[in-house]
Amino acid sequence: MTRSRTVLITGATDGLGLALAERLAAEGTDLILHGRDQARLGSIADRFAARGASRPRTVTADLADLGQVRRMAAEIRASADRLDVLVSNAGIGSGQPDGRDRRTSADGHELRFAVNYLAGFLLTLELLPLLRESAPARIVNVASLGQHPLDFEDLMLERDYDGTRAYGQSKLAQIASGFELAARLPAGDVTVNSLHPATYMPTKIVLAEAGHSIDTLEEGVTAIRRLVADPALAGTTGRFYDRTRDTRAHSQAYDRQARLRLWQASLELTGADSPLG
Repeated sequence: MTRSRTVLITGATDGLGLALAERLAAEGTDLILHGRDQARLGSIADRFAARGASRPRTVTADLADLGQVRRMAAEIRASADRLDVLVSNAGIGSGQPDGRDRRTSADGHELRFAVNYLAGFLLTLELLPLLRESAPARIVNVASLGQHPLDFEDLMLERDYDGTRAYGQSKLAQIASGFELAARLPAGDVTVNSLHPATYMPTKIVLAEAGHSIDTLEEGVTAIRRLVADPALAGTTGRFYDRTRDTRAHSQAYDRQARLRLWQASLELTGADSPLG
C-alpha cells in the first residue's frame, strides 16, 4: 500500500493556496493547512472531510510575527510524525489590499520582506529536522518573476520606499536563499526549488491591485503540484521555474557572496539557529 504524503501549505485559506489544497486533497494527500483565521481553516477542513478526503490538520499564525511562526513550527513538530513537502506560499503583494506605503512587522522589519521572506526562512529552518527525517522531502517556494536586487545597506528599505521594489526584493530573497539551502542539503534528503507559478491569477491580491487577471488558478496549481509530486523531479534541486519551465532568476541569486550575505542577515533578523552552519 502506498503511503500518503504529508504536505504543509502556508496561506491556504484562499486563492492559490486553497486551490492547491483542493487539488492535493482530492488526490488523497494528508494536508496541514496554515492561515490566520481559525474559523476559515475549520470550515475548509470540514468541507474537505465532507467530500471524503482526509480531514486536514490546521495551524494558525500571523507571518508578520516571528514569534507566531516559531509557535506554529513547534505545534507541527509536536503533532506530525513526518513532513514530506513544505509549500511556502503565503505572502502579500506590491500594493493593495495591504497598502502601498512602508509598513513594519511585529518585529520591526519591513512588512513585505518579513511576510514574504523572513517568515518562510524561519519556518523552513524550524521544520528542517522533520523534513530530513522524512527524506526524501521537498521544499517549494512560491516566488515570482518580479524580482529586484537586494540592497544590503538598506534591506529594510528605509530610503525611497516603493511597494513593487519591496515585493521584488522579498521574492528574490526567497529564490536566493532557496539556492543557498539547496547547496547545503543533500538532494537525497531534501530538495529546494522555487517558481513563478503563473501571471496575474485571479487572487484577492491581484484583483485588488490590478483589477484583472491573466492566467488561471489552475495553471498555477499545476505548476506547483509538479514540484510537489512529480516523480521525475526526485533529486532535482536548486532550480527556479517559470511555471513548468526551468529558467534563470535574477543574476544576484547566483552570486555566492550575495547569498552568503543574505543567509547571515536572515539568521540575524530572525534570531534563528541554523542547523546547517
